Parts: sequence; C-alpha cells; structure tokens
Amino acid sequence: MILSESTAVAEGRPCPEPGRYVARYAREEGTQSHSELAPPWEPVAWTGLGEMLVTEIGSDTQARQARTSGAGLHPPGIFLHLQLQGEGVARQDGREALLRSGDFTLCDGARHYEIGCPGGSRMLVVAIPAAKLRRYIACPESLAAIPMRAASGVSALTSNFLRNYWLECRRTLDAEPLGQIAVAALGLLGAAYAQVARTHAERSSRGTAHRIRIINYIHAHLYDPDLTPAQVARACRITTRYLHYLFSDGEETVARYILKRRLEACSQALLADSHRGRTVTAIAFDHGFNSATHFGRVFRAQFGMTPREYRARTAPARPAMRREAGAAVALASGC
Repeated sequence: MILSESTAVAEGRPCPEPGRYVARYAREEGTQSHSELAPPWEPVAWTGLGEMLVTEIGSDTQARQARTSGAGLHPPGIFLHLQLQGEGVARQDGREALLRSGDFTLCDGARHYEIGCPGGSRMLVVAIPAAKLRRYIACPESLAAIPMRAASGVSALTSNFLRNYWLECRRTLDAEPLGQIAVAALGLLGAAYAQVARTHAERSSRGTAHRIRIINYIHAHLYDPDLTPAQVARACRITTRYLHYLFSDGEETVARYILKRRLEACSQALLADSHRGRTVTAIAFDHGFNSATHFGRVFRAQFGMTPREYRARTAPARPAMRREAGAAVALASGC
C-alpha cells in the first residue's frame, strides 16, 4: 500500500512508508490525542484503494488541502466524506449536510463545494472517479450534500465497512485484496443511495442544472450588498418562488445561504494577516454588509461572540500553517 504526502512529492522527496504514516497518524487507546499526533497544519497523505484515493483529515486546513488536491483529478472525481469523530459539514448546490460520527455524504469535485472539519474532529475522504461511481449510482452529482445517516439500514452497513477498512488499512492490511475491497465499497455505496427516496432523487436531478447556475451566481456576486433572492432569481431567469423551491430540501434558505457565506468570509478575513490593520466595519462592508450594527448582531448569533472578540481570542491561538503548495500534484500523481 502506497501513501503519498503532498509536500514530499512537491519537493521531490520519497513518499512516506506506511509504517511512518501509521506512527504519525494512528490513534490508539491510552495514547496521545489525535491533535497531538497530527497537528492541523500537517499535509494530507493519500492511499490507493483500487482506482480510488483515501485520506483522513482532522482540521479545516487539511480540508482545504484535500479539496485543493482534489482539483488535480483528471477527469474530476466525486468525493465521499465520512465523519470518523466529532462533527463536520459539507455544502454544495445550496444544501448543507451536518455530519456526525459515522454519517457520510457526496460532493462533486467538478463544482464549487465546501467542507468544514473543525479541530478535534476527524473525517475520512474518498476520491472516486466519476465514471466509476456512475456504474453504481446513476447521477451522483444530483445527490451532493445529502446526509446519509449511520444509525441504521444500508447506510450503517456502508459506514461500518468503510470505517473498518480504514482501521485495518492503518494497521497491517495487505495490498492484494484492495481491488475487491473497492468493488465491495462501491456496491454498498450504490445500495445505500438506492434507499434515498425516489422523489427526492428525481427532484434533485431535475433541479441540478438550476442549482449549479444559482450557486455560481451567488458566489460571483457574494460581496454585492444588493444581492437578494429576488436579484438572484432575475439573473438566473427563474421565478423567486422556484428559487425558494430549489432550496427547500436543504437546511438553509437562499437568504440564509448568502448570509452564512458572507459571515464565513468575514471570519476568515478577521484572522488574515493581510487584514490585520483594517477595522471590523471596513471588513464587513467589503463583504456585502452595509450596516455595522446588523453585521455585529448576525456575527454574534453565528459565532457566539462579537467580531472584535473573535479576532482577539482566536488570532493568538493560530499556529504557523505550512504551505499547501503541491497538494494537487500529489493527488494527480496517484503516488
């Protein structure tokens, strides 16, 4: 079994041996915490599973690294995200999947998506060639960010299989049966999504093209203070009623989707060195807000503290992040 480390490939160094990977990342009972063994700025490492690639992430930084390296897949792949510990979130096409331990979801790597993996949580990421997955799921792109629960049914079987595979992979799993394991995993995945209500899947499939256009428009105009659901509907040449209908099967309304994306962008800007000398109000206005009072209120509702408190409490705790360059090379090379 071959594992690749993004910076190692970028710098021309050999990929780490499986034993080294296990020593750094394994989390056994009675040992150090996962965060002590794998700090959040540690580059992601991938291992092969048939034609798929698998990695584990444990921070938002590693989530960005995994997503960046996923952009190097040609042709683009579908990403399965399975929560191993804690909570995570996946967003695409206006839907948001909140993942708890064992839950999983899909994201289409060919389009914009977001993954959240806060420190202290762990997530398994499986990159699957889209053409391969379509043999088991007719239209996986239409099922993006639909949470599959690990509580019961075929989803539970799929989740347990993948988690047990990863546990054995980090121990002494031989490379010889990996092709058969990959087939079994894809078969279970197809069976799990076959259980998704037919009306849900059909509805999602019909609206996928509209969703893609809408999300792309929102992200292109996110910092326009005049961006509203009505404006989005006019720009995408659909009715406001149909726009709200397309978002009705998710956990966020159109307005809430726009607000949360702006707040997340502001939270990142508040911690960025490039914005250190700028005021909170200036940052808010740059990201589509036109009232400092309103921004302070909604920011506090989202993050549990004022923007200034967030900046003061969080900034000193930021570690020196390692550069993410070369991540795409690592995944594209399949090393």
